[in-house]
Amino acid sequence: MASKRLATTATAALLSTLGTIGTVACAASSGESAPAAGSTVSSTVNSTVNSTVSGPSASPMSSSAADTRARPGAPGIGDSDFPTDGNGGYDVDHYLLKLGYTPSAKHLAGTARIEARATQHLASFNLDLSGFTVSRVTVDGRPARFDRAGSELTVTPAESIPNDATFAVDVTYAGEPKPVRNSSNLGTYGFIPTQDGAFVTGQPNGAKTWFPSNDHPADKARYDFELTVPAGLTALANGELVGEPKTAGGRTTFRWRESHPMASYLATMTLGRFEVLQGKTPGGLKNLAAVDPIFRGSLRRLYDVSGKVTDYWSTLFGPYPFSSTGGVVDDFPAGYALENQTKPMYGGFAPDEDIIAHELAHQWFGDSLSIKRWKDLWLNEGFATYAEWLWSEHEGRATTEQLFRRHYAAAAGDPIWSYAPGRARPEDLFNNSVYTRGGMTLHALRQRIGDPAFFKLLKQWVATHKYGSVTTPEFIAMAEKISGKNLEALFDAWLFTAEKPSTW
Repeated sequence: MASKRLATTATAALLSTLGTIGTVACAASSGESAPAAGSTVSSTVNSTVNSTVSGPSASPMSSSAADTRARPGAPGIGDSDFPTDGNGGYDVDHYLLKLGYTPSAKHLAGTARIEARATQHLASFNLDLSGFTVSRVTVDGRPARFDRAGSELTVTPAESIPNDATFAVDVTYAGEPKPVRNSSNLGTYGFIPTQDGAFVTGQPNGAKTWFPSNDHPADKARYDFELTVPAGLTALANGELVGEPKTAGGRTTFRWRESHPMASYLATMTLGRFEVLQGKTPGGLKNLAAVDPIFRGSLRRLYDVSGKVTDYWSTLFGPYPFSSTGGVVDDFPAGYALENQTKPMYGGFAPDEDIIAHELAHQWFGDSLSIKRWKDLWLNEGFATYAEWLWSEHEGRATTEQLFRRHYAAAAGDPIWSYAPGRARPEDLFNNSVYTRGGMTLHALRQRIGDPAFFKLLKQWVATHKYGSVTTPEFIAMAEKISGKNLEALFDAWLFTAEKPSTW
């Protein structure tokens, strides 16, 4: 995500506007094919939730469901800073979201299918969903009992689910999406209705505002989207279009597929009137840029810069981890950008090159490599901030050393030195220290271990944990292994001490 500090500086016939652009091939990124599966291991906590609203009763519980070995999955994934985010007892492999949205009525309706694997013997399990009326839930095609309590949807299947068994949950729901507003972290996020559609950015836990999910980055999955909107609007989602949009009865359905593992907060179904440009980067990777008509003057630049940046990052960080790149500018004045996988979102402004560089660096650091717990957010934002500095140097502007020195010159009383970025605070996740001091940590590390070891570290970090989840101790351990140096004092000073480091 680009900080607010940075952010402030559909046509009726989609296919006719998706003009393919001829490009000259060069040695850069060619994208990655999808892995066979995309789930990661979730941890659980021992807690329960009280049900308040019940859905239709399922058939009587079988003897296997009553087995004393079966127990409820935890209503949180185990992140102590966000104890009710995500859920325990299962890992999601795939989401199929068949959703229709009518902007004039602000009405969303459809079915979400969640395909998952049990990580314990499940008597019941939770999904994260905020608002909406749930009319039906099935597990493997059989009606299931369901209860609502706050943002928790508790599902009790007709039979318990054995440990390591795969299962499919279908949730039918409808209502008016309600984004998270006045958050201390980000203001407004989630499914945000706009004048002509919706702007959808989910960080940190806004997926629950539009579909039932295991809403935490520690459980990544593959996605298919079937999005139906009034004819004349464009519905954008992660990944690539599957077939041509189809219009019937005054409504158009767009099918998108993200075949690589993705954290729930990176999923989007942003929709409205867009001007779209599609082709390939100079390195041969699919590239799609879309802008609200009021930003039409920025469309070509967004397309060109996104392609150029993606190809360059592929030379520094390793092959691009997904199958397409690009970006979307909508007219909602969010005041921030978000690294939605394959399609970074820019809320109400035309981004400059530095912000584009930041969001596309996240495709490696934050999207392919996701954090296991939000306290390690510097692994996303510090890396993307340092990537901005690398891009500045690459473009012949300020060098990484000059930018580091400029920030280090901040007086000892500057707020950046009172917030240790290695432990992001739940009430202030996106503090400037997480970004800037996080980036400074990487430069201090680079100075300490030298360029050959530093850039080898970046590539090996990305390659080792591709499509997985990571922690700060894992990064420190790899840095020490590659460099052959004890780096405890450096990381303690830059990441975990709330004062200005005196040396590095």
